[in-house]
Parts: sequence; structure tokens; C-alpha cells
Amino acid sequence: MNETAGLWALFTSSFLAATLLPGGSEAVLFGVLRFHPEQFWPALAVATLGNTLGGMSSYLIGRIIPQTKPLRGLDAVRKYGSPTLLLAWVPIIGDPLCVAAGWLRLNPWLAALFIAIGKFARYWVIAAATTP
Repeated sequence: MNETAGLWALFTSSFLAATLLPGGSEAVLFGVLRFHPEQFWPALAVATLGNTLGGMSSYLIGRIIPQTKPLRGLDAVRKYGSPTLLLAWVPIIGDPLCVAAGWLRLNPWLAALFIAIGKFARYWVIAAATTP
């Protein structure tokens, strides 16, 4: 796999993994870094960007859901605001947190910032453990 194709595969998998679709972007990051360890920072940036954009797509879904009944994750997001989105990377709870943030109409720039910080931290730990 060449470097460009690997980074595109990483972007796609990280984007899809952050939506309501299941995915294993960590495995793709692992593979990219095993074959191209010199791509540490570009791979980390691409995975973070893709996963953050995927999280923001869930945020946008929350924005378009009619505000007729409460959503899962609403209480925590209402209580703590955008910093709650540092946990957007956590399986099972991450997607509902992003949707709840959109539903509550939290500031999209702050939402994106906290989502990105959390996702970067997770990918950094994976990448650091993967490379020698």
C-alpha cells in the first residue's frame, strides 16, 4: 500500500468510525504506521481530522432532529457543555454525546474543538504504542 492510499483509507475509516456506522479506524492507523512509520504525524492528523468530521456529522444530525423528546446523553451534555465532547471517542457513548450536543445547539466551533482534542489524544496513544 502506498503512503497516499494508506492515508486516504485512514481518513475514510476514521470518518466512518465516528458516525453511527461501526468501524475500526484504530486497526487502519496501526497498519499505516506499521508500513510507513515515517508517516506518524500525517497519519495522526488525518485520523484526527476524519474522526472529528465524523463526530461533527453526528452533531449535525442532532441539529436536525426535532426537539420533541429528550435524547440519550442529554443530561451530561446539558450539565457540562462542550467539554463533555472530550469523550466523543468513547465507544457506545461518543455518538449520542455528539448528537445531544447538536440537539442542544451547543457552539459548533467549541464542539469541534473538544471533539478534536479527545480524538487526537486517543489516536496519539494508539500511534505512540504502535511505533518504535
